[in-house]
Amino acid sequence: MDKVKAKKHLGQHFLKDESIAKDIADTLSLEGYDDVLEIGPGMGVLTKYMLDKPINTYVIEIDTESVTYLEANYPKLHGRIISQDFLKYNINEVFENKQFAIIGNFPYNISTQIVFRVLEFRDQIPEFSGMFQKEVAERICEKKGSKAYGILSVLAQAFYDTEYLFTVDENVFNPPPKVKSGVMRMRRKEDYSLPCGEKLLFTVVKTAFQQRRKILRNSLKTLNLSDNLREDKVLDLRPEQLSVAEFIALTQKIEADGV
Repeated sequence: MDKVKAKKHLGQHFLKDESIAKDIADTLSLEGYDDVLEIGPGMGVLTKYMLDKPINTYVIEIDTESVTYLEANYPKLHGRIISQDFLKYNINEVFENKQFAIIGNFPYNISTQIVFRVLEFRDQIPEFSGMFQKEVAERICEKKGSKAYGILSVLAQAFYDTEYLFTVDENVFNPPPKVKSGVMRMRRKEDYSLPCGEKLLFTVVKTAFQQRRKILRNSLKTLNLSDNLREDKVLDLRPEQLSVAEFIALTQKIEADGV
């Protein structure tokens, strides 16, 4: 098999610039874990650089044609190719509650879902980096006060330090996507425990940003806040005006209010 045909329904755009693949591979520190999982390796342009590193590289790939290609061309991957859907697969069938990093050129159509899946397994994932659609990478790393700042920004930054690293032109892919790409990195905070309920924080953030033009007093009406809490001045603000720490503090207040 010479090449894998890019499949539109899987959001495949194969990176053909080797230097960019190497730069993405170099975004991981390789500290605090022995294993790395690459999501959606395709024909292995990034994989080959990961295999040169002093770490155990696994790949997870839903496309059976790509799996066949990887098996034929990367003997070092023998026994480390997971032919599954990352969003549905129980990763502890391989990693058994160990620490591991995640890297990849992520399919744009599921990239946000991948981030939420990483947050779900944050106890095991100290580092996560890779390529997204540029605006998604920017959103993950955005700070308060911006139109791009939203649900993904707050929830990712509640547990990780995020950093936008560099932009990738559309012409270095086959087929070229219609948008630019961006590479970003998330490193888990030293103390990533929350002083409030995780489920309630997710509810508060999602409810607030679903009506982002409204002030919080109006957008959070469905949470049945007490009259006393409704007088709090923080509720005069719109969601993009609150930092991650302020969202956590607001969640603590709501928790204490008895919601």
